[in-house]
Amino acid sequence: MGMGHDHGHSGHAGHAGGKHRWRLAAAFGLVAAFFGIELAAGLASGSLALISDAGHMAADVVALGAALLATRIATRPAAGHRSYGSYRAEVFASGLTVLIMLGVAVYVVIEAIGRIGEQPQVQTTAMLVVGGIGLLVNIACVLLLRGGSEESLNVKGAYYEVVADAAGSVGVLLAGLLVTWTANPVWDTVVAVAIGVFVAVRALVLGNQVLHVLGQHAPKDLDLATIERDLEGLPGVAEIHDLHVWTLTSGMNVATAHLLVDGERPAQQVLTDAQAMLQSRHAIEHATLQIETDRTEQCHEVTW
Repeated sequence: MGMGHDHGHSGHAGHAGGKHRWRLAAAFGLVAAFFGIELAAGLASGSLALISDAGHMAADVVALGAALLATRIATRPAAGHRSYGSYRAEVFASGLTVLIMLGVAVYVVIEAIGRIGEQPQVQTTAMLVVGGIGLLVNIACVLLLRGGSEESLNVKGAYYEVVADAAGSVGVLLAGLLVTWTANPVWDTVVAVAIGVFVAVRALVLGNQVLHVLGQHAPKDLDLATIERDLEGLPGVAEIHDLHVWTLTSGMNVATAHLLVDGERPAQQVLTDAQAMLQSRHAIEHATLQIETDRTEQCHEVTW
């Protein structure tokens, strides 16, 4: 029996989040600058909608800061016990974003329940002015982050945050107009709850994606049956087993597999062909492949 083992490194250009670090930095600067203004205006005006949106802006500041820090940490090389490096830092930052968004949503709902039966005084001028400025800030951030949201889960988390904030700013403007037109402050509370529910739904969507990565599920855009069929179709490959594919971080898919060869082609050539195919057809740039010239009992004895 002959066995070989090799790793495919195909010149990875870097994790997706690092490529879009400048987008996160610019958005962080804009949001941090506006947060203090909105919080002060919310407390001065007595608007729950404005305070809830300021709370979400605070979540943005923390989440964007964590995302920005994570892209820096993720560039650290593998060392010691971190055999894969620190790429998962981006995924954990996305998880922190989810928790912050859910926390803000829960706070707003609790505060709204506490206002039932009350008639708080709400200054609508501050709501309209600050809400309008906030909308402009959030639109700028949305445009900044949209370009990287499809490539990086970390950037997507930040993108969801500012999209939710943009909706929150619209809600603040709407609440201000409704209170002005009806002279009924209950609209401020209603809109605040609507903002909280919207934020919670966005958080759950992102949380599902984070759990998908941390659970090491196969990437949704990859079909394991197709990958297995493509590997078995390579010249020199008689059989494939123990195929595993997962996402290390956004833009970095990883695979392992055992290839039983028929001896018609050199083992090294089979490895090279398999790695090239995985990269070109399935965007898997890191593949650990084990070559087997005979079937082994050990592989079949493993139950996972």
